[in-house]
Amino acid sequence: NVPVASYYGETFKSVGLGRCLQKAKEMIGWDEKYPVRDMGNGKVRAVGGALAMQGSGISGVDQAAVEIRLSDEGTYNMLIGATDMGTGCDTILAQMAAECLECDVDRIAVHGVDTDVSPYDTGSYASSTTYVTGNAVIKTCETLKNKMIHLAAEKMDCTDEEVIFEGDRFYVPDSEKEITLETLATASHFNRNDVMSASESFSSPVSPPPFMAGMVEIELDKATGQVEIIDYAAAVDCGTPINENLARVQTEGGIVQGIGMALYENIQYRADGAMINNSFMQYKIPSRIDMGKLRVEFESAYEPTGPFGAKSIGEIVINTPSPALANAIYNACGVRLRELPMTSERIKMGMLKLEK
Repeated sequence: NVPVASYYGETFKSVGLGRCLQKAKEMIGWDEKYPVRDMGNGKVRAVGGALAMQGSGISGVDQAAVEIRLSDEGTYNMLIGATDMGTGCDTILAQMAAECLECDVDRIAVHGVDTDVSPYDTGSYASSTTYVTGNAVIKTCETLKNKMIHLAAEKMDCTDEEVIFEGDRFYVPDSEKEITLETLATASHFNRNDVMSASESFSSPVSPPPFMAGMVEIELDKATGQVEIIDYAAAVDCGTPINENLARVQTEGGIVQGIGMALYENIQYRADGAMINNSFMQYKIPSRIDMGKLRVEFESAYEPTGPFGAKSIGEIVINTPSPALANAIYNACGVRLRELPMTSERIKMGMLKLEK
C-alpha cells in the first residue's frame, strides 16, 4: 500500500479500496449483469454499486483509558469505559489484551461499564472503539508487563533486561532462575508499595478511514415499481480484522440497516406534529426474507497506526446500500431518486413521469 494524499492534510497509510471494488465486482458478477436484463415477465434485473469511506474515531477529540490489574491467581481484570452495544468490543479488546500478555483470552476478565468506577472513554460511537480503545489496551498491557518484569527481576535478583516474559512465566535464559506468573501475582500482594496494576489512555491525531465497496442486484416490477433484492455483495477494508466473525456479522447487520433506510423506513407526521407511523405496524423494517443473498468478504490492508493493524468497521457498513440501490433502480428503469426511502410508489411515479 503506497501512502496517498487524503483529506484534511492526513495521509492514507492503508488503502484496500481498489481490491474491494474488484472483489465486489467478482462476487456480484458485475460484467455479466450490468446494467440491466429483461426477465420477460414484466420484470427487469439490474445491478448498482457504491463506494464509501468513514473514519476511525474523531482525530484530536476521542480519548479512551483502560486499566488492567493482575489478580492473585495469575489472571487479569480489565476495566474499560467503552460499552459493548452488541458489536463484540468486550471480546475484541480481551483478545488484544490476551495477545499482548501472551495468555488465553479466558484469562482476561472484562468488567462492564459503570461510569462511577470505569476509566474514562469518550464512548462507543464514531467508529472508535477498536481503534481508539484498542490502542489504549496495548499501551496499558505494555506498562503492566514492564511492572511485572521489574518485580520478577527483583525476585530473581537480576536486571529487568535479563528477564524474558513468556505469558505464564518469567525466566532468565541460560540459568535456572524462573518464577511463574501465579507465584509473581501472589508475591505482588505482600509487603509492596507498587501494586501490579496499570492504566493508560490513548487519543489519536489521525483517523485512518476504512473503505467499502457494496454492490446489489435487484429485480424491479415495472408494473408496480416494487423492488426485490436478489443479491448483495460487500467487500470491506477495515485494516486487519481482529475478529473476522464479529466483523462479518457487524457488516451484515449494517447492510440490513442500510437496506431498511433505503427502501422501507419512513417517518411521517400529521399537521399537528404527531407521528403517524409510531409502531412497527406502520414503520416497516426489513426482515431476513427481504434480504435475498447477503455476502461479505474482507480485503485486509494493514494500518500502521491501528492496534494490530486494525481500522474501524462500525459505521462504514451502513453507507453503501442507499447509493447502490439508487444506482440499481436507475439502471433498471431510468428513474433517479434522491430521497429516502425509495418506495415502490416513488419509483412508479418516476417511471410515469419519464413516459410523458
